[in-house]
Amino acid sequence: QVFSSVTSVLDMSVFKAQFVLEDLVEEMKRQSKDLSFGPLQPNGHIAVQGSFPAIKVLTDFLLLKAKPLSEKENTKENKSPWRLRTRRLQEHRSPVETKNSVGDAQGEKQVVVLDTDIYHYMKQFFPNIFQKDGVVISGVTDGDITTVCVGSAGKARAGQVSNVKRDIEDWSMKLHSFLRKERISFKEHSRDERHRYKRACERLKPHYPEVLVMPYDTHIEVIGNSSDIYKFTKEV
Repeated sequence: QVFSSVTSVLDMSVFKAQFVLEDLVEEMKRQSKDLSFGPLQPNGHIAVQGSFPAIKVLTDFLLLKAKPLSEKENTKENKSPWRLRTRRLQEHRSPVETKNSVGDAQGEKQVVVLDTDIYHYMKQFFPNIFQKDGVVISGVTDGDITTVCVGSAGKARAGQVSNVKRDIEDWSMKLHSFLRKERISFKEHSRDERHRYKRACERLKPHYPEVLVMPYDTHIEVIGNSSDIYKFTKEV
């Protein structure tokens, strides 16, 4: 399976005080012609569907729109325009929260929105991307979207936060272009058969060092390049 289609629900109500929401949605459609937009709901929610890179471009566009709002209301709690209730088509994963660092970072902050599978792959095989001196990096996962916050820990050099954000984005796009995912379903299998599948995956992992195996109660997800994924699932 290619990482191709994502559906997200945006909460546009955070822009209500500064924009006519219908006009803002029309601007979003002009900005992101490769995305499909559902109707704007009375509560300000709107569904958006398309490729992950296109979703990311829209995210950056909305973050730029939201920045002046946060500057004007810096004494209030900021709300993200993304209501993280997302799913890949035909799939769903329960929300999980993970953090690389904790603490109150002062100063510059940047946000990166990643595909959750890409995020897990980066964390597993490229952990140094999320471990930078003077920078606090935290990730919150909900469904197929993981929001990564990059902030200064008070020791960051000028521009370092932006550079770390750019590195994360660059790696995400590189991995997005060649990673594939296969799902091994347990729907028709007994408990003993499920355990056998899991043991087989554990046995094969050392032979496929660039494959990420994520076991769940109902299935196993295998992520890697297309050649490794094909061989791995065939041996399982």
